[in-house]
Amino acid sequence: MSLDNFSFGLIEAAGTYIFNMKSIIIVLFFVFAIIAIGYLLGKISIKGVSLGTAAIFLVALVAGHFKGVAFGENGIAAWADSATKVDTYFNLLQNVGLILFVTSVGLIAGPSFFKNLKKNAKSYVFLGVIIIASGALVCALVTLFVPNMTSAMSVGLLSGALTSTPAFAAAQGALDGSAVYDEIAVGHAVAYPFGVIGVVLFVQIVPKVLHANMDEERALLLSNDTAEEKSSKKIGKLFEMDKFGLGTFSLTVLLGLILGSINIPLGSGSSFSLGATGGPLIMGLIFGHFGRIGKLSLKVDEHLLSIFQELGLVFFLIGAGVDGGAKFVVTLKEYGGWVFLWGALMTTIPLFIGFFIAKYCLKLSLFNTLGSLTGGMTSTPALGALINTTGTPNVASAYAATYPIALIIVVLASQFLTYLPNLTS
Repeated sequence: MSLDNFSFGLIEAAGTYIFNMKSIIIVLFFVFAIIAIGYLLGKISIKGVSLGTAAIFLVALVAGHFKGVAFGENGIAAWADSATKVDTYFNLLQNVGLILFVTSVGLIAGPSFFKNLKKNAKSYVFLGVIIIASGALVCALVTLFVPNMTSAMSVGLLSGALTSTPAFAAAQGALDGSAVYDEIAVGHAVAYPFGVIGVVLFVQIVPKVLHANMDEERALLLSNDTAEEKSSKKIGKLFEMDKFGLGTFSLTVLLGLILGSINIPLGSGSSFSLGATGGPLIMGLIFGHFGRIGKLSLKVDEHLLSIFQELGLVFFLIGAGVDGGAKFVVTLKEYGGWVFLWGALMTTIPLFIGFFIAKYCLKLSLFNTLGSLTGGMTSTPALGALINTTGTPNVASAYAATYPIALIIVVLASQFLTYLPNLTS
């Protein structure tokens, strides 16, 4: 290699390093500003109802909009070249946050999960089907009878209303190459914000409207079996990878991601997988339930889990909010407020139908009802809000039992709904 080539290589490497550092600094600025402002906004309470951590999502939406302005074609020249890198970092932040959150929730709720599942399994399966079916019905009616509504736009609204990335991907796969393909992303971007905030507010408002005795409702979820703890004492001291359980947490994530990557064929070229949400969540529940493998301890420090749960939710909301905010305002201006209304209906109608069936037909306890609703709506942010509202992570048992069923049904429904015609055109 010549001296000139070597010098050019060093300059190019230095330029790449500076470019990456600039992108990282921009992302960090946005992240910490969103967290600080979001927590302050989340403290605002109206009649006992507040957004809490979910306020971070609203702030992230606003930040995402201004990020889009800054990085767009007419944006700040010094930042324009960093757009792709910044988007990549926010996407990474969202996925890391999701994994931290669901793994923590799984490990915390694991001891009570299987007993709850055994008792209410049929109810959870039925609710998962009912919630998605009612949302799909609203989507079908909107597609068939709303003037100028395409199936692509309507199914995009459904995936956003249920905050379901797998449904979004399934619809894209079904319409790949179609002239209306881009409308899926438009509908998803419009409906996603209310899909998050609507369910978050619902799980907080319902206990207050019903004047629920929170202590009594929490007591109904206390089904932890201490037999496992007694048996572990008989075995003797268990081997711990580290004093905080970080090694166990990492092992849970590793095996959960492997589980989540397994694709199950559903026919017609489509497939289903638990993904980065379901895989780590299920593995966390399993590890949390058994607590050990032989003499290997699977316990993780409660304080560490509490921190990871909150930090993970914060990271997830920032990533999702920034991504949605970049398109939200522009999309509303182009397509009008009616599109937002149709998406809001696809969120609220399944919520109310699912709640009344769970509470008054299946006779589930209030916290089990709300937990299963968050799972049926595939809403991770709402689960975080519900845990904070109820004061117990055991509500995640109902979420985890309903979530996989809802995920399968919404993927299948999204593919079917893309073929519906609009009868007014």
